[in-house]
Amino acid sequence: MNQIEFYEAKMKYETDSWDLSEALKNNEGIIVVDVRSNEAYEIEHIPSAINIPHRAMSVETTKDLDKSKIYITYCDGIGCNASTKGAVNLAKLGYSVKELLGGLDWWKRDGYATEGKRSTKSTVITCGC
Repeated sequence: MNQIEFYEAKMKYETDSWDLSEALKNNEGIIVVDVRSNEAYEIEHIPSAINIPHRAMSVETTKDLDKSKIYITYCDGIGCNASTKGAVNLAKLGYSVKELLGGLDWWKRDGYATEGKRSTKSTVITCGC
């Protein structure tokens, strides 16, 4: 694999806050999945995200998901690999998946709003990435 192929392949499986925000604004057929515990999700999560803890993912818990959509998994941030575990689980179940780089931490650092008991307002200054 050469450099171009490596980076093109990488972008098939990862996304960042900017691209996720744009995809959500443009209604691009993606579903954001918070793979943390229900308790963590209730405290704070990305707007429109659904919650399916990675440890609970199974045929039964994902049966209502649409396989024509792309699922973006996230967890707390770079110190946590739950988003990777969730992405693996969903991929094994036949779903198209990408992982959000930096998780909820980078989403908030980039100034995007959250929902939940500790919700935050948007402070985004368009970076134009």
